[in-house]
Amino acid sequence: MGRTPEGELALTGAERQARYRLRLSPRSARAADQAQAPVGPPRRPGRARALSRRWHDAVAGLVALQAEYARWLDAPDQTQRLMVGLGFGCPDGSVSG
Repeated sequence: MGRTPEGELALTGAERQARYRLRLSPRSARAADQAQAPVGPPRRPGRARALSRRWHDAVAGLVALQAEYARWLDAPDQTQRLMVGLGFGCPDGSVSG
């Protein structure tokens, strides 16, 4: 059986972890005087830039694909020749088979 809660309700996992980290901190005396704030890893300043760069690259790739598909759709003669060569249609537009 576990410890009885200090308050009316048991602590959540996040609250227990924050309390544990506070105890391990070398500045625990000063930190105890301050209000309990969530403790997390330090943020890297370059992350947002890398994310925006990845987004820009993804959008550029999609624009390139869109242009390629537009060129493909604008060349119906080539598409028809390919389909006829594969046996899916006749040059006059009728269906073979």
